[in-house]
Amino acid sequence: MNIIRNLYIHERFFIYISIISVMFLVSFWFPILYVVAWFLVSFLVVLFLMDMYLLFKVKKGIHARRILTEKFSNSDKNPIPITIKNNYKFKIEVKLIDELPYQFQKRNFEQTMFINPLGIWDFEYTVKPVERGEYHFGNLNVYVSTFFRIISRRYKFQENEMVAVYPSYIQMKKYEFLAMSNRLTEFGLKKIRRIGHTLEFEQIKNYVAGDDVRTINWKATAKRSQLMVNQFQDEKSQPIYSIIDLGRVMKMPFNELKLLDYAINATLAFSNIALRKNDKAGLLTFAKKVDTIVAASNKKTHLNTINEALYNITTKYTDSDFGYLYALIKRKIIQRSLLILYTNFEHISSLKRQIPFLKAIAKQHLLVVVFFENTELESLINENAEDLQTIYHKTIAEKFAYEKRLIVKELESKGIYGILTKPQNLTVNVINKYLEFKAKGFI
Repeated sequence: MNIIRNLYIHERFFIYISIISVMFLVSFWFPILYVVAWFLVSFLVVLFLMDMYLLFKVKKGIHARRILTEKFSNSDKNPIPITIKNNYKFKIEVKLIDELPYQFQKRNFEQTMFINPLGIWDFEYTVKPVERGEYHFGNLNVYVSTFFRIISRRYKFQENEMVAVYPSYIQMKKYEFLAMSNRLTEFGLKKIRRIGHTLEFEQIKNYVAGDDVRTINWKATAKRSQLMVNQFQDEKSQPIYSIIDLGRVMKMPFNELKLLDYAINATLAFSNIALRKNDKAGLLTFAKKVDTIVAASNKKTHLNTINEALYNITTKYTDSDFGYLYALIKRKIIQRSLLILYTNFEHISSLKRQIPFLKAIAKQHLLVVVFFENTELESLINENAEDLQTIYHKTIAEKFAYEKRLIVKELESKGIYGILTKPQNLTVNVINKYLEFKAKGFI
């Protein structure tokens, strides 16, 4: 029974059957073909039995393994290595069918390869998840055929494996590496000239060529009879909160990824940079009510705490309550902090309803409102207007784009910093603004 369950007819077998059937039909006009056809039927039966014997005489003819990591990085290409070992003493044809999670909506994944006797085939493919959550892999199916290719034997491995998809830790590591190696400009991060010094004194040290002469400590110089300078360092342990709007405005998709997921990926990468700069990173998510709050900290394990909190958040179907957000910030975040608010405003009217609350928050904290360009309007704006309908669409698109720029001006007039960004440039622009504030001594 087990043999029947794992036995499959090879595609080539049906070609043989088709040829023999045609010969039987044509034998009405050419009787000699009738004899030839029956000979081929007998020969095909013999090959069938030989094929079955060769494939099933070895209990474990092959061994296959799919290597999955504990978690995938959202919106990135994640490699999945597969190794297949041939335990037969002859060359085999292998057809690999991996049952991918339903989130990928891919039902035709298939790879075919020939493996030498007792040989090994190493293969790797990539998947790109665009949603966070649990991804369940089904069977790793391997169909093995001999040189005759009459039948195939199916082997099943690693049924029902689960991988959790987390915010983009690949993007986080990329920006961390660039920050630590001073190569941030390669990804559009600006070199910002430091203005003056922060007020945090570190030590007095010997003057070396290149030190700022304005930091010479004349009293220490007189005592030591050699030039001594004051050394300053950036103020550390400043609280920095990423605040993510979970309202329906963040459900809008761009390049298969929701605005919420762009904000989550940026938050993780930005929080990592802030912690590397010895500041305290925190997280707050809200809609009608506050969904998650992670107090700002710079502990070594704090990034993992933020990552776990980001893993589970989802958008709501309601408008967000900025009044409730203001009340909570006033109660929970007492020390002056940098607040990065990820939200989206499509019209100036929607901003004006929230301006009183944003102004109130900005009085106590350094507030940066981050919202998104509608990149799908670019094609309409750049399109050549050749008829009345195209002119109408182009005009409306330009009006929406103009309103986005008006929102930035409106925020600036109220003393609030704004970042209007394309979704794909979000992380770069947020880190730029943070480094700018650090250079200017704002935090």
